[in-house]
Amino acid sequence: QVHLVESGGGSVQAGGSLRLSCAAFGYTYSSQYMAWFRQAPGKEREGGPAIYTGGTSGGVTYYSDSVKGRFTISQDSAKATLYLQMNSLKPEDTAMYYCASSTTTNGAVLTPTRYNSWGQGTQVTVSS
Repeated sequence: QVHLVESGGGSVQAGGSLRLSCAAFGYTYSSQYMAWFRQAPGKEREGGPAIYTGGTSGGVTYYSDSVKGRFTISQDSAKATLYLQMNSLKPEDTAMYYCASSTTTNGAVLTPTRYNSWGQGTQVTVSS
């Protein structure tokens, strides 16, 4: 499995920006997709952006409607690092953000069941 470590969370005012990073350690070459998920207290884990990291078509991205146009997912393969640039943040973006890696084909790309390695999470708090 891949060991994932997130960083970059914090507190910001509405309209502000944050950049999250996720460093991957271990056997990263088997990863097919990587993604960011978030979970607010009392709510289900929500799929954020995902990126295809396998094969020759790597780099294809997927966005949920709630973050499309505001968040950007990217990767630096040489550094085995995944990024999430978050702009125009809203209070409803407040959540614990998790990095995830998938080597499976179980479920849709933006669903948690697809992913079999998870980081410990980093908190993002957006105040109004």
